[in-house]
Amino acid sequence: MRSASEQTDGPGGAGGGGAAVAGGAPGGGPAPEEHAYPDHWEADVVLRDGGTARIRPITADDADRLVSFYEQVSDESKYYRFFAPYPRLSAKDVHRFTHHDFVDRVGLAATVGDDFIATVRYDRINDLGRPASFPADEAEVAFLVQDAHQGRGVASALLEHIAAVARERGIRRFAAEVLPANTKMIKVFTDAGYTQKRSFEDGSVRLHLDLEPTDRSLAVQRAREQRAEARSVQRLLAPRSVAVVGAGRAPGGVGRTVLRNVVAGGFTGQVYAVNPALGADGPAELDGVPAFPSVGAVGAPVDLAIVAVPAERVPEVVADCGEHGVRGLVVLSAGYAESGGPEGRERQRALVRQARSYGMRIIGPNAFGIIDTAEDVRLNASLAPELPAAGRIGLFTQSGAIGVALLARLHRRGAGLSSFISAGNRADVSGNDVLQHWYDDPATDVVLLYLESLGNPRKFARLARRTAAVKPVVVVKGARHSGSAPPGHRVPVTRIPHATVSALLRQAGVIRVDTVTELVDAGVLLAGQPLPAGPRVAILGNSESLGLLAYDACLTEGLRPQRPLDLTTGATPADFRDALAAALADDSCDAVVVTAIPWVGIEGTTEVLAASLREAVAGSGAAGAAKPVVVVHVEMGGLAEALSAATSTRPALTRRRTAASAPPESGRTQDARAAQSAPSSQSIQSTQGSDTSQTSHASQAAQAPQDPHAPQDGSEAAGPDGPARNIPAYPAAERAVRALAEAVRYAQWRRQAADPGRVPEYDSIDESGAAAFIDRVLRERGAGQESRGVGLTAEETGALLGRYGIALRPTLPAPGPDAAVAAAAVLGYPVALKTTAPHLRHRPDLGGVRLDLATEQQLRTAYAELTEALGKPEELQPVVQAMAPRGVDTVIRAAIDPAVGAVLSFGLAGAASDLLGDTAHRLVPATDQDAAELVRSIRTAPLLFGWRGSAPVDTPALEELLLRVSRLVDDHPEIVSVVLEPAVVGPTGVSVLGAAVRLAPPAPTTDLGPRRLPSY
Repeated sequence: MRSASEQTDGPGGAGGGGAAVAGGAPGGGPAPEEHAYPDHWEADVVLRDGGTARIRPITADDADRLVSFYEQVSDESKYYRFFAPYPRLSAKDVHRFTHHDFVDRVGLAATVGDDFIATVRYDRINDLGRPASFPADEAEVAFLVQDAHQGRGVASALLEHIAAVARERGIRRFAAEVLPANTKMIKVFTDAGYTQKRSFEDGSVRLHLDLEPTDRSLAVQRAREQRAEARSVQRLLAPRSVAVVGAGRAPGGVGRTVLRNVVAGGFTGQVYAVNPALGADGPAELDGVPAFPSVGAVGAPVDLAIVAVPAERVPEVVADCGEHGVRGLVVLSAGYAESGGPEGRERQRALVRQARSYGMRIIGPNAFGIIDTAEDVRLNASLAPELPAAGRIGLFTQSGAIGVALLARLHRRGAGLSSFISAGNRADVSGNDVLQHWYDDPATDVVLLYLESLGNPRKFARLARRTAAVKPVVVVKGARHSGSAPPGHRVPVTRIPHATVSALLRQAGVIRVDTVTELVDAGVLLAGQPLPAGPRVAILGNSESLGLLAYDACLTEGLRPQRPLDLTTGATPADFRDALAAALADDSCDAVVVTAIPWVGIEGTTEVLAASLREAVAGSGAAGAAKPVVVVHVEMGGLAEALSAATSTRPALTRRRTAASAPPESGRTQDARAAQSAPSSQSIQSTQGSDTSQTSHASQAAQAPQDPHAPQDGSEAAGPDGPARNIPAYPAAERAVRALAEAVRYAQWRRQAADPGRVPEYDSIDESGAAAFIDRVLRERGAGQESRGVGLTAEETGALLGRYGIALRPTLPAPGPDAAVAAAAVLGYPVALKTTAPHLRHRPDLGGVRLDLATEQQLRTAYAELTEALGKPEELQPVVQAMAPRGVDTVIRAAIDPAVGAVLSFGLAGAASDLLGDTAHRLVPATDQDAAELVRSIRTAPLLFGWRGSAPVDTPALEELLLRVSRLVDDHPEIVSVVLEPAVVGPTGVSVLGAAVRLAPPAPTTDLGPRRLPSY
């Protein structure tokens, strides 16, 4: 495809090359500053096959790289690029393609190591297709991808980045001319999701793309991001060959331990031991696997390297791996940013840069390792002594110590894993990447995350919401109250309380728990039981006291328990079976809690009870909707052992193929989730005491992938040899009910997420007028990127809000009593007199507000009392305002937080709400459903709905006001905060009595724009 200069002067022409910017830089800035090297355009990206590349501007220093790159491109690709045979670049070509002004002429390269693998450039053109300068807003774009890297999604990634660069430089449209036979390039454009036009002229296809992002282009971008990042994680978890670098000759040590664990776990691929002391003069074999002095000496492909050498030796190992085609690294070595010093942080940054330069991704450093239990993988590349049982839970931790504890607890609970990643300092691969993998991993039904920090909270919330729509995501966050991230974790600083962040994550569907015990409790229930259809809970058992404890716990968690059914201490296992079967068949309950205490003087009853409970649940499948069952037991450890023995012969699960053997991504989203199989028999997982009881690991492996959209009904019950569900058992009623309550809330969120609402459109919004107003204010006040922003005056605030249909109650200044009387005459009595001094604002307890002043005398008296009690008029800054109808005082806030983005908040005005933290939050943009939930989710909401006989307020008007504020902040990222206080909601309408707005140049966002990895 040809650029404008090439179409004018031929492939070797120089027309338009190196032209200066006649009209200055877009936005009016000085040209030299605009022409400085734009280092913010540099980005690391994950490609379709899971490898990485670096995108950066092309400079004059790249001449030799460009020539070398062009020599490796096939004649066919060169013909497609220049529309003619063009075997080599002339010196003039090289100069033109490496000298850019970064405004009207821009070139980007995708690199691996020090080599170009693809290039893209644009040249600004005018309406006639001739080279032009700003303010022309169209550009010709052209790509060239090395043949060996075609099909990796390089051109798609470059298009995202060159489009973002063009928009930044004031370009709104791309034009491209492509030969009809160049179908790959045509597909890159047509699949991008931008609004486009296509025509056929003079034997070539002419494409025009509108660069304004659309819903489709954003969806395409995020789908590609998901496939690429998921693939990069899958390549790490399912390699065909593994090298353990640092495996010593003597037993013990980290490297030798991991080598032993890989071998003992039964890894299905090839394993190599690597150590300079091995192979050449040392032993040629270690723990039964071939041994070599370096990765390069292996002489065969190595997909994954486990690095366990001192930190100072890691760079040479990374170079050895990168130069010999290793795809990924798990770095167990310590001595990086976790040490807390600048040297360790710089060593970590250098490690990431070096690995990415070779197209490799890293887990770690300071990692505990990774595990994949798939039958065709069986990889235990960790310090865990045993490969866990195969199961349906994916586990991610940032802490090795917590990872050990969670693996042990899940093992004792009989809960199997699909995969496990302990990321250590998570310098590269993070929880976001793993969520991308588990989202459509057919082997994972439940996601458990232990996080100590969130590197990109906006992206995490987006990915968690999408994943939670198909499978539960349970999160426990450590370091909540330390005030800083753990050493080694690079995270943005949030300005909002941790409780608010947690609330926002819950709104994204995340099951937020406080302890690792709760994480395991919820995980085993969700992995083994269907989701409840509602909050109604039946309770039955042979202990009245234990039943009452469960009943109270249900009320505490907001569930709706039925009166406990006491089977008495004389109940037999058959009585349990009949009672449980009746509860499962009862349409008036959605879940069942079974409580059990041991029988006195009767041996072997626990085994019979286990069989009876399994029989009842198995028989319920054909009777109606599946319901979750949990067991609360006291000192009945043998119950789980009995069930383990009874279910250990069930068939193992057929798992996914390895990443290495999987076919290349087709670019289309694949529905890998199979239909859910309802239970036919169940086992009980015990949590009693030290958790010494275990369920057969094979029972977990027998569960089929779940289709989240399939109905939970008995028509899908498995046959006698089919998949089975585990009944989780807990030593305390509170733990069982808390886990059940989390499942109830999550199921409710899933139902609501199916219809998330909509963002309404309002005719009375002047978006362009508001944008011009904001631009003018920032320009006049001189608010640059380093500025903390500017606060608007009362008049400016009213003008900006008015453009979004938000009217402020009329207010006039009152610098003296006569001015107050004059203002009241304009506004009309009754009026309010109030101070606006910052130290008195929103402090009615100090007496700075006088209401319902109906006459001039009352106004003068109130003015004299205010100035006598609180200070001089110039200190108080009094104003007169028209009285609003009586109602409930509320506060509406919207603010931009660097960690989570724009947040809309709502609560009632007053000290009580502030002290209790009774404020609800939603992410912007808010939907109509979000607004309704905001109003109803605060604890003081009854005051809005006719509490104690008061008149209900106009909640539809309040919800509309919330949506207008949300739209204002969403449309204009320069608005960093909006406060409406108070907004008085009456029986009809809302009166906004006070408002404050603050503007600042928008900060770079972490989850918008072209996809990129975190920079180092």
